[in-house]
Amino acid sequence: MTSGGLCRAELEILRDRAAIEAEMLAQPRLWTDTIGALAANVWRGVSSFAVDSPLLLLGAAGDVAGIRVGPLGVDSAAIRSTKRLVRRGGPAYIKLGQLIASSDGILPARWAEAFAWCRDDAPRLSHRRISSIIEREIGSTASLAELDPTPLAAGSIAQVHRAVLADGRHVVVKVRRPGLPRQLRADIGALALAAAVAERLDEDALAANLPGFVELFAQLALEESDFRLEALNLQDCAAAFRACEMDWVTVPTPIEGLVSERVLVMDQIEGVPYDRAAAEFGDRLDGPRLLSLAVGGVLSTALLHGVFHGDLHAGNVLVRRDGTFGLLDFGICGRFTDSQRRSIARYLAGFAQGDAHAQVCALRDFGAVPATSDELVAELAGELERLAQRTDGAITFRRLGENASNQLSILARHGFRMPKELVLFFKNLLYLSSFAAAVAPQADLLTVIESALSAVGARHADQLGQLLGAS
Repeated sequence: MTSGGLCRAELEILRDRAAIEAEMLAQPRLWTDTIGALAANVWRGVSSFAVDSPLLLLGAAGDVAGIRVGPLGVDSAAIRSTKRLVRRGGPAYIKLGQLIASSDGILPARWAEAFAWCRDDAPRLSHRRISSIIEREIGSTASLAELDPTPLAAGSIAQVHRAVLADGRHVVVKVRRPGLPRQLRADIGALALAAAVAERLDEDALAANLPGFVELFAQLALEESDFRLEALNLQDCAAAFRACEMDWVTVPTPIEGLVSERVLVMDQIEGVPYDRAAAEFGDRLDGPRLLSLAVGGVLSTALLHGVFHGDLHAGNVLVRRDGTFGLLDFGICGRFTDSQRRSIARYLAGFAQGDAHAQVCALRDFGAVPATSDELVAELAGELERLAQRTDGAITFRRLGENASNQLSILARHGFRMPKELVLFFKNLLYLSSFAAAVAPQADLLTVIESALSAVGARHADQLGQLLGAS
């Protein structure tokens, strides 16, 4: 099945174009739309009594992605002013707010709590407007016997509604916000200027490569705004899950003929976000088992098939009553080339063995750091040493999350280039820390990861052997 009438090759060209455009948008420039967005943002900052709100927003979101811009405080006034900036800003600002909202265990709790509203409380479109977009995009609403007028969720990119097809199937309909591409481009241009100014004024911002983060964010937002690419991600990830015999994961199926750039109709999946699973299921929840499955699943699909869900926050990971997972929202998806899979496998092997030099060599081969150096190896080795000490007997989610953040900060100081796929993969490891906190807070995460790596290696020895042995 193709997505929105386009073949795979055409969709891959669209993805490549998004990367090229993101690089252009991340370059600070004074175009008409950017000047207007920048002027609006300056006024928002002044009216909120914090002209550095854009930098605070970028810094907090960058922390979630592993790009630390100095220590992030919990000053109430700073958080309030940044929150007001997001509320008054365009879709890119809400998207950054959503990133912060999914930061449990990564940012100070007050930041995540302040932006929780961004997850599904974006301005809502009227039922008439939604119906008009659906009819224009897929030709007719006749295929939908019923469309729930109350949104299931309203985010920065899209609004989602439950619906029933003419054949009785229960589905969800994802509808892109009107005028979104133009608004995103203007917002990203303004953020690029803010990042460039921050680099001139703040050494921490310079070391963190904020323009690189803006480029990464732009690429993800542009890809996520084309639902034909999300439909392709759904198909490819489902195929990877089947190949790995992961029958404990369910993903939506795009409905053929009901996919376009602005509308995506897919199967409805029921479940409870993982951060509410303990309260919902109580003693029936087998947290350690779910954690083991989650870690193994992330590693298997990425290492063996080079494709993985790129945004595993609580709202996108459902725990179902039968003890399985449902995954939602495949707008952000990571894809490794064969050489990148090889580098990631070597990086994880170095992590499991406490070998910082092997990790740095793997990151160099990935293209993430310019070269190996004794200083970089020594700093990473120090973090691995602290992790290996286990003075409290276990590596809990907070300790591993802090360690991962520290490692990424070290890499940033040594010229880390932030390839999109690598950042997504690291971010998923941070999300696994939050997942562990919700379902198995006493688990020794390092042991779980080591066991998962061993299990993947044992089950797929030939495939991994060929991968690691390739030149």
